[in-house]
This record gives sequence, structure tokens and C-alpha cells, in this order.
Amino acid sequence: MSHALRFFLLACSVWLFLSPAQASQEGALEAGMVNPGYEEHPAWFRSSFLDLRDDVREAAGNKRRVLLYFYQDGCPYCKKLLQDNFGQRAIADKTRQYFDVIALNLWGDREVTGLDGKTVTEKEFARQLRVMFTPTLLALNEKGEAILRINGYYAPHRFSAALDYAGQGKEGGGSFRDYFAAQSAQSASGKLHASARFIKPPLAFDAALKRSKKPLLVLFEQKTCPACDELHLDILKRKESRPLLDALQIAQLDMWSDAPLTTPDGRQTSAREWARQLDINYAPSMVFFDASGKEVFRAEAMLKAFHVQSALDYAGSGAYREYPEFQRYIDQRADSLRARGIAVDLMK
Repeated sequence: MSHALRFFLLACSVWLFLSPAQASQEGALEAGMVNPGYEEHPAWFRSSFLDLRDDVREAAGNKRRVLLYFYQDGCPYCKKLLQDNFGQRAIADKTRQYFDVIALNLWGDREVTGLDGKTVTEKEFARQLRVMFTPTLLALNEKGEAILRINGYYAPHRFSAALDYAGQGKEGGGSFRDYFAAQSAQSASGKLHASARFIKPPLAFDAALKRSKKPLLVLFEQKTCPACDELHLDILKRKESRPLLDALQIAQLDMWSDAPLTTPDGRQTSAREWARQLDINYAPSMVFFDASGKEVFRAEAMLKAFHVQSALDYAGSGAYREYPEFQRYIDQRADSLRARGIAVDLMK
């Protein structure tokens, strides 16, 4: 798939709309690092008239690239990006060296002129790019082509590697997932976590979808993966997750394995090659397919329990048909849970 096509079609971490009181508790930032208002992001973010053609041209003239940052007010994962990532001097300095960062409000009304010369509002621009998560970051090269997309929050070590990959022009040497795998490994269990729920080999996903009308969830993972450990040893074991998992067929793949499989559309390939074709850059990535074998949603960043469960429910219940914008579904689901007296905690 071309970079240009991914720019428009790919959908990382998520948050829900909060009341002002809730936002002050769960989505608030320290003084000088708050989301509301464009002027309150780090002072070194680019002050732009939002004509991206000019922004790309000027950045290239200064030997930098453009990094588009989609955010929304009260977003706890945006808070982590600004404080845990950009709050580190080394990461902030590296970002400033390689990029002009332009902040765009997911629900904003400012006018944005895209690379095609068409002018739309921020929220329409985000909708056209299928921005499902905040933060979402798009790194553009000197031609305005998207060479890396981060759908959600990356921990500092992974985010720093992403800056190097896109900022140093390493996209010509291979995918980001290959680049990152060669850079570092974190302490983890070193194994995949099996489950009786998972589809057993031979992995023929086209046949599985014909046998059952349940949607298909494919978990792309790797053996050295602390986030995979957390997903299986904590989040998926919670009682709130179990009925959501029951609504799905689930398969687990080692994204580096040569294990054979048949894709939902009937192609024979390997787990490694399919992950490459789907541009899987993060472990774990959750990719959902409907009964016809069409990909309908994916989540590919650091997610806590509420957001994982929301993704499972969004795809398993078919709610994506009614709510094409995942953020609006998150809002509705949180309100529904609170109305039933169930506490919603974004970060546990």
C-alpha cells in the first residue's frame, strides 16, 4: 500500500469526552502544558496559518519535515505525550531538530489547506484522514507525503525511535517496525500468551468467517513485548472483558513468524508477510474484520483497559456502523456505563 493511500485510509491511543470537572481530574495537564487553546502547547510548536503546502515548503527549506499532531481537549494520552515525551529535554530537542510540529484540534473549526489545495475545517480534515485516536501524528516528507503515521500514544523509547526513523529519512530503508526491532528490546516475558479462546492452526481465516458469523479479531504480537504481557495477564482477564471477547473469533499471530495462514480474503501467506502488508508497526495491534472479511477497525498503540474494552465492543457489537467516528462511540459508551452506576477510569 502506498504512503499516500495510507495517509487517507489508516486509522493509535484513545480517550473519551469528559465533563469539565472530570477533565480537570483525569485529563488535566500541569501549568503551561494544557490542551485547551492553541497557544498553550509547547512554545516551540510551529505557529501556522495552516496552509500545509507552505508549511512543508518552509520546513524543507530549513532542512526539517512537518509533523502533524491531532489532539483533543482533556485527552489523557495527549497529556502523556506532552509531559512524558516532550517533557524530556532530549526528546523535545530531537523533535525540534527534525520537525516543525503543527497542532490540529480533532474537533476544531480553523481552516486547513491541504496538499491538494482544498480548504476544510480541522475536524473535516481529521475526518478525511480517518483520525480515530488522539494523539495521532503524521510525519510528512519534503514532498508532503506521509512517511510515518502514529495512531495513538507511543512510550518515550518507541517515540524517540519513531522520530529518528522519520526525521533522518530512514523510510527508504524499510518499515518502521523492522527499524524499531533492530534498535532495542525491552524486558518482557519472552513468550506469547496462549488461550483456549484462540483459533487453532491451520489458520484459515476465510473458512473461520464462513463457519461463524462472529467478527474476527487478529492480535499481532511478539514474544518480547511488555504491552502484550499487560494485555493478556491483566486487561483481557478482567470480568468486564469476557463478554466482549465472547462476541468475537480471536486469532493470535507472532508478527515475526513464518507460520502459514489464509487471510480473510482467501490469500495464502505467512504471519510475517501479512503483518508487513497490513503495515503493522506496533505490538500488540488489534485488527478487526467483519463477517465478509473486510477490515473494519484497528487499534495499534498503548491502550489501557477501558479503551481496549471499548475497541472490542465497537467491533464486536457492530457499533462502527452507527458510529463511524470512534471517539463519538467512546463518549456514548462512557455515558451509558455511568448511567448504570459503573465508574469509568481511563487510565487503569
